Order: sequence, then structure tokens, then C-alpha cells
Amino acid sequence: MGWRTAAVAAVLCTSAVGTSAFAAEASSSSPSSSYGFAPDARPIEGATQPTEAETLQPGGSYRSSLPRAATRYYRLELDADSNAYVSATAVPRTDDKLSLSDGLKVSVRTPDGHSCSTQTARFGASGSPHPITASGARTTSPRTPLCTDGGTYYVVVERVGTADSPGGDWDLELTAATEPGLRQTGEATAPRSWDSATPAPPTGEARSRPGGPGFAAAASLGPGVWRTGLSPGQTLFYRVPVDWGQQLSATAELDPAAGDARGYTADALDLTLYNPVRAPVEDTDRGYDGSRRAAALAPVPPVDYRNRYTGIPRVKGMRFAGSYFLAVHLSAAVADDFGDGPFGLILRVRIKGAAQDGPGYAGQSVPRNLFQVSPRERATGVDVGSGSGDTAMRALAVGGIGAGTVLLAVLGGWTLTARRRAAVQMRARAQNPTA
Repeated sequence: MGWRTAAVAAVLCTSAVGTSAFAAEASSSSPSSSYGFAPDARPIEGATQPTEAETLQPGGSYRSSLPRAATRYYRLELDADSNAYVSATAVPRTDDKLSLSDGLKVSVRTPDGHSCSTQTARFGASGSPHPITASGARTTSPRTPLCTDGGTYYVVVERVGTADSPGGDWDLELTAATEPGLRQTGEATAPRSWDSATPAPPTGEARSRPGGPGFAAAASLGPGVWRTGLSPGQTLFYRVPVDWGQQLSATAELDPAAGDARGYTADALDLTLYNPVRAPVEDTDRGYDGSRRAAALAPVPPVDYRNRYTGIPRVKGMRFAGSYFLAVHLSAAVADDFGDGPFGLILRVRIKGAAQDGPGYAGQSVPRNLFQVSPRERATGVDVGSGSGDTAMRALAVGGIGAGTVLLAVLGGWTLTARRRAAVQMRARAQNPTA
């Protein structure tokens, strides 16, 4: 009996680790917590002049800050063959007073000041403090001939909006990545057509899945229906693997408020889709009056390398395979009329289409495999999101692959041992029937 006791202890310990991690994830997403920066983010100070800028290395995560009415510069050293992408996530203080015009602007420029790309993200009409992300790019496309040379480029991060905004310094998380060229160049035109009809959201019983507090700690999701709690002022992040040729759709639903509270909050529920380099693809928001509300992303095309050749942002953003991100924010103003929550949140995620071959990169991305969906991610998306299997197996899938593997190994050991004992007893009875 000793081996069985030890095995049970091993299973319980492993399950406890998974449960603790699950609980920690839920705890880290509490309203009182700040944005979940990447644990390996290196501190970097933005320069006030381009010539003093520090270098962002592709594949790295960095932590910086952005004072009020400030502009900060960072450096990129790039070759002439790879596309480069940067993102900046601004995290205001929870007590900041923000206006409709307040936001974050990210540009990539050549040393002589030519702009390769510019993007601005804003907080929205609610003015609720929450993480927002803007991105920039230096591509080797002939359409941007002044940005195709190798050498030094500058990332410019600015606060935009009301000049006398009382908000303090914003924390920043910065990332940089590169995409290799193709082995063989193809047609440099976007797909002419794709299914733009709004798909029906998936139905079925919702399974619990707490979100993460930031991109680095985003909880993984497959297709299906998922439930968690969301409090006013809180933002949750999820990671959804989407392969070449697949089409993603998502809807966020907020449960009715408890009791008979009345009121209305504009832009209360916000849902934003980001691609693997954290560039915003599509966002939507809904007001809240205490009744059930749903925010659905507008249809986006299947993932295709050629989507980059269009001028439509939500099509252009679907240019890579890899992990896409869903960020869900509930305005802090919801608490004024409907209480501190948490409110029930349901996410409905659909992945349409079979995975296809990629475009044939000539090298590796930095960080490695950024534009790929791994076999494990494919398996997790199918196993966790398909709704197949019994309750215990679904719990294991959500709780963690490791705990499930150990448990299956132990159960297999029990089964094998039981069969061996039965075989020994049968042979003993055959040799000694009266035993």
C-alpha cells in the first residue's frame, strides 16, 4: 500500500501546484492589482533627445515611464532584410483623471525624421484608467522606400491629449520583435475577398477561466464559452492561438447587475483584439444600464500573410499566425451606479477554418517562433475548447497540462499493477485450485 499512498501524495501535490497557480492567477487579476509586467522586463529610461536614446533589442521586454506632456526616444538597430515591430503599453495610475482625448502615440522614424509608421491609442469616452497599447513598425516593403535600409531607427513614444491633464507618470511596457523575409516572394496584393459575415457566437455551458493581468501573463483560451468575474476598473488579458488560414471571432458579455440598481455608464465594457506583436487589430465597447450587455468584435479576415498589403487596419492586423490577445476592460465608473462587483463575464470565442501552411519564412523570428502555433497550442485549443470529455478531464485541461500528465501516469500505473496482480492470482489458482 506504500507505493499507492506515495502516488496519491504525488498527484495531490501536483494538483495543488496547479490549483495554487490558478488561484494566483485569479488573485493577480484583482481590481487592486496593477498591470502585470513581464517578469523579465528590463528597466530602460527613455531619452529626451534621439541622440541619447538607449537600444531596444528584438525579443526583449522593457519597463520604462512616461511623464505628463512628455516625449521619449528609444533606439532600434535593424538590418535591411527583416521587418521590425515595437509596442508600448501605457499604464496610468488608478486615480488618474483622463479625458476623451488622452492617449498614447508611438512612431518609428529614420535618423532624418522621416516617419515609417505612426499609431495612436486612446482611453475612450469613459476616461477609465486602464492599460492601452500602441505599436509601430519598420517594414522593408517597397511601399515605404525611405525605411528599407539597415541601420539606426528611433521609436518615439508620446502622451497625447489634454495639455493640463492632472495625471501623473504612466508606467510603460515596451517590446520589440523582428519578422524574417520570405524564401520566395509572392503576389504583393491583399486577398480580394473573405467571409465578412458575422458568425454566430458559440453556445454551450461556460467553463471557468480567470484572465491574466497583462500580456505576459495572459491566460490561454481555445474556442468555446468561458466565464470569469470582472470588477469595475479591472482589465483581463487572454491569449488565443490562431494559425494561418484561420478566422477568429470573439464576444464579451456582461451579466445583469444584482438588485434593482439603475443608471447608465457609457463605454462601460471594452473588448480589444491585439495581434502577436501587440498591435491593436479591432476594438469595440458597449454602455451598461444594469441589464445583460454584449460587445462583439467586427469580423476580421482569416490570418494571411498578404493581409499586410491592404490599407484597412483590422485586415492589415491579421497578417501573422501566432498568439492573438483579447483584453477586456470594465470601466471604473460602473461602480458608481451598480456597485463594486465583480460582475459575471462570459467570453465566446470561435476559430473558423483549418490550419494552413505558412508563407515560407527565410529565417526565424525574434523572439523565436513568434509567428507560429505550436502543436501543444493546437492540442490545448482543441482539448480545452472543444467541450468534449467529462468534467474531470475538462478540469485537468484548465488546471494545467502538467497535473493532468502526472495523474494519467499514476492512473496508468495503478491499472497496470492491478492487471499484473490479477494475472498472478489466476496463475496461482490454476496451479492450486483449492487455495
